[in-house]
Amino acid sequence: MISRRLVLAAGLAATLAGPAFAQGTAPAGKLPVVASFSILGDFVKEVGGDRVQLTTIVGPNGDAHVYQPTPADAKAVAAAKVVFVNGLGFEGWIDRLVKASGTRATVVTATKGITPRIRSANEPQDDDERDGAGRKKGKDAHDHGPIDPHAWQSVANARIYVANVRDGLITADPDGRDAYTANAAAYITRLDALENEVKTAIAGIPPQQRRIITSHDAFGYFGETYGLTLVAPEGVSTESEASAKDVARIIRQIKAQKIPAVFIENITDPRLVQRIAKESGAKIGGELYSDALSDDKGPASTYIDMMHSNVRELSSALAS
Repeated sequence: MISRRLVLAAGLAATLAGPAFAQGTAPAGKLPVVASFSILGDFVKEVGGDRVQLTTIVGPNGDAHVYQPTPADAKAVAAAKVVFVNGLGFEGWIDRLVKASGTRATVVTATKGITPRIRSANEPQDDDERDGAGRKKGKDAHDHGPIDPHAWQSVANARIYVANVRDGLITADPDGRDAYTANAAAYITRLDALENEVKTAIAGIPPQQRRIITSHDAFGYFGETYGLTLVAPEGVSTESEASAKDVARIIRQIKAQKIPAVFIENITDPRLVQRIAKESGAKIGGELYSDALSDDKGPASTYIDMMHSNVRELSSALAS
């Protein structure tokens, strides 16, 4: 029997062999680039402006942890001059996709220069079998081991993302240096204003109220930077459905740590958080955006809007 993997490989090869692929997909004069997920794509869009033709692999409200690349993704990567990735183990599938595409693109890791946050020993860790590096086994396992990849949740880190995007674009398109430099500088000025707004908003929440529980552990950088304790349900990831035992453990966790509110994330099934809130008595907050932006009709269609939306929801639930 021909394996499913072999069939997929054959289909991918046929797709990549087409004449439309060979000519690339970017309009004349535009630099074809790829970003691995929507938040990073927004950084690339801000810096690249009209000089780039951007393809984002994991789009709005998509879960990059469990994403399965398609032949169309490989086609876009193969045609790109630059591929922007988060790194830090966030996109477990990206190396396979780049290799399968046969691309000659430069791969830019947008977290270069960021000091990775290492999860402390008392942070939630699931009980699944792990490999020698402490990572959950399985080719698309959500758990990242001790390194937290969600670095964009700190605005200071977002400025580093933007600088790396700028430098990657300049290397690929030296003629656009002035445009990329100006776009990045203007955007970083907006990020500076955003950081002041976030700090002011969190300062308005009573210190004893700055504790919440979320669907998974994506807010560690945010908590450490802005003085908020954000706790993920112990033993639960975006890939797994919580059992009755899981829910009981989470409820005990909420009560023991006196967590006043639980929040839904846009990439997860809301039923878990709704059930936990009902059974624990904790307040249920609004929707937080962790690993993906909203679509254009939502409140978080850009990175800056995402941070504004998250802070607004946190303040509404915790400040009273």
